[in-house]
Amino acid sequence: MPTTYAVLSEGLEKRFGTVPALRGLDLAVARGTVCGLLGPNGAGKTTAVRLLTTLLRPDAGSARIAGHDLVREAAAVRKLISVAGQYASVDGDLTGRENLRLFARLHRVRQPAARADELLERFGLTEAAGRRAATYSGGMRRRLDLAASLVRRPEVLFLDEPTTGLDPAGRGRVRQAVRDLAADGTTVLLTTQYLEEADQLADDIALMDRGRIAHTGTPAELKAIIGSYAEAVVAHPDALAAAAAVLDRLTGRAPVFDRERAAVGVLTTDPTLTLPRLVRELDAAGVPLLDASLRPPTLDDVFLRLTGTAATSRTEAGPVAGPVADSTAGPRKEQAA
Repeated sequence: MPTTYAVLSEGLEKRFGTVPALRGLDLAVARGTVCGLLGPNGAGKTTAVRLLTTLLRPDAGSARIAGHDLVREAAAVRKLISVAGQYASVDGDLTGRENLRLFARLHRVRQPAARADELLERFGLTEAAGRRAATYSGGMRRRLDLAASLVRRPEVLFLDEPTTGLDPAGRGRVRQAVRDLAADGTTVLLTTQYLEEADQLADDIALMDRGRIAHTGTPAELKAIIGSYAEAVVAHPDALAAAAAVLDRLTGRAPVFDRERAAVGVLTTDPTLTLPRLVRELDAAGVPLLDASLRPPTLDDVFLRLTGTAATSRTEAGPVAGPVADSTAGPRKEQAA
């Protein structure tokens, strides 16, 4: 009988020498959903993906992937998953069509030519199918790599930073491909440094920090934890301190300066703080305003509040390799004293 979760781990641990990479990973990903696995670099995301795709063996804990034990049934797990990493695994000397036919034959797919043509059409690569992959743009190679990872119709697809290095148009095409996969019932575990990408694609988010899952929930649920973001943009940089004092008094929290924009802002969970009240208080303090806003938080705000770091801080081991065979952080901001 199918289980509720396509990915379910309990207490996974992994050390590299004396350095702990995972300190008890508890993760549950429902079947047919997109889960964004997020966290600062060094939080353990790549190590987690390596373990969950059988590329590393855990030191402790357990996991089931598509209903199979990660360690005892590793061969069965590999038959049901695919991985697409940051770097394309396709052969640049082969054409797009030849690459997909090769993957189909390696996975013993029936009618490999037909499957290759189906995927080329699905990913908008039919016109370029006869060209060597080395001539493809970055976005085209990433789409070809995604197509290769889907040759055998995996139950679970692990995507490690799938749009890193792509231009906005290329990122948009890859994101649409992920949406289509989820609509077809494929479970997707996505790691990305582009937080707006996770916001757009993920049904649920698991926020990692220091080798553990620190918070889980939908993007909306995580944003609700930290409330709204109140911001004032002033006419003169000299007025930033006065604006910050007003925000501090209203919220009881230290505001954050964005001096390039002559802005200061703060997160607040106070339901009584409305935009009209914010403007009145700033005006009463004599702050020369250009703009004031009270907006829902972004996932960048969630990151900063819940982990205390930006999405791209710290250091972690390198990216996951290609398919398994058989955020941009915003401008640096400064906290008010």
